[in-house]
Amino acid sequence: MNTQVKKLQNVYLVARDVAAQSAFYDAVLGLPLKFRDGERWVQYQAGEAGSTGFSIACLDEAKPAESGAVLVFEVENFDGVEASVAAAGGEVTGIRDMGSHGAVLSMRDPDGNIVQMFRRAPKAA
Repeated sequence: MNTQVKKLQNVYLVARDVAAQSAFYDAVLGLPLKFRDGERWVQYQAGEAGSTGFSIACLDEAKPAESGAVLVFEVENFDGVEASVAAAGGEVTGIRDMGSHGAVLSMRDPDGNIVQMFRRAPKAA
């Protein structure tokens, strides 16, 4: 596989009630808000200088995950990932193109947990 993990980019919780979850984590963790998309996605700055995100996602935004936590690793590219995942007993469930933001490849590990790889979009010339 040619893909090398750059960093743990984000960890997000799948939430049925984003407002209640974000109110809870606001009160408990007090992390600085980085981004909010209404009741779909709330992202906080975590780690040194906000190097890792902690987010809360609605069910639609989290697909294919339906519950729990999802690890998101930032990578340069998705080269060879599908073959590596299949050979290791997992399954790639799809790639979501997010335009100028980048793309996310979702996979299930052998136990069925969702893990994602995030690839930034190339910078415009």
